[in-house]
Amino acid sequence: MGKRKYEMAEKLKEAKKATAIAKLNNVPTSPRKMRLVADTVRGVEVNHAIDLLHYSKREASTSLEKLLRSAVANWEAKNPEMAKELDNGNVYVKTIMVDEGRTLKRIRPCPQGRAGRIRKRSNHVTVILDVKKPVEEK
Repeated sequence: MGKRKYEMAEKLKEAKKATAIAKLNNVPTSPRKMRLVADTVRGVEVNHAIDLLHYSKREASTSLEKLLRSAVANWEAKNPEMAKELDNGNVYVKTIMVDEGRTLKRIRPCPQGRAGRIRKRSNHVTVILDVKKPVEEK
């Protein structure tokens, strides 16, 4: 029983080795605006995704591009023997998640002596890179 658990743990360890994770917390952009940019690069090859973000007009794309470059650096550090996979275009954005961060609440004066609430939202972004598996022909 112990040997089987060890073998499964080793398989999981090998599977996780090909993936790289990068996180960016408390980005001062609303999660909705960041998700619009994140949707453009989800499932896309890494080099193409960096180009898409670099030439995007949206403000959120600059921080997302920096995060993606960090994820690529993490992947290269984890897999130095698989450096050619990056040049071949086999590394892609497997998962990109945008979660809501903390909200700063501010007050703005409104008519008739009232106070209006301003919500300055932030978000947390997580990027996971993976290598495409070669398709086996039958």
